[in-house]
Amino acid sequence: MKAKPKSKSKAKTKAKSATKTRAATKARTRAKSRPAGMQPLSPHLVCAGAAKAIDFYKKAFGAEEMMRLPGKDGKLMHACVQINGAPVMLVDEFPGMSNKAPTTLKGTPVTMHLMVDDVDAFTRRAVKAGAKVIMPVADMFWGDRYGVIEDPFGHRWSIATHLRDMSAKEIQAAMRGM
Repeated sequence: MKAKPKSKSKAKTKAKSATKTRAATKARTRAKSRPAGMQPLSPHLVCAGAAKAIDFYKKAFGAEEMMRLPGKDGKLMHACVQINGAPVMLVDEFPGMSNKAPTTLKGTPVTMHLMVDDVDAFTRRAVKAGAKVIMPVADMFWGDRYGVIEDPFGHRWSIATHLRDMSAKEIQAAMRGM
């Protein structure tokens, strides 16, 4: 028996599909690997009150707002600020979608680390804006002046100013000497 010839409409549909696939592939190859201003790795914070968190980060950390996408109910579906030159994404918590803020979870296992020019002044400004000191700023054995704060939204931030370069061997010796 002879095979039935394919209908012209099926062949046309297949050709259109292949053209769309090639166009989509070509568009992806033209796109950059990440949007302008984004880093290969960026924190994405879930906050109970993301709009208030943005206001806090502006006041406490000198953050610059990059984007804000509020939903119908006013909660932020996505936002992005830049802190010390690095993007930090934010979203309001939506417990039904399995994203909960540290305040809802009663803590966080994550600490963001910021390197700044003056850790003492930076920490004072953050505390004045409403942050809580978890570990007071002090000179550390690894060569940084370092402290830890918690923002009003439950996120922890270690903040440091680099004082001196040290080798791994020197840091280990300094740690043993504590």
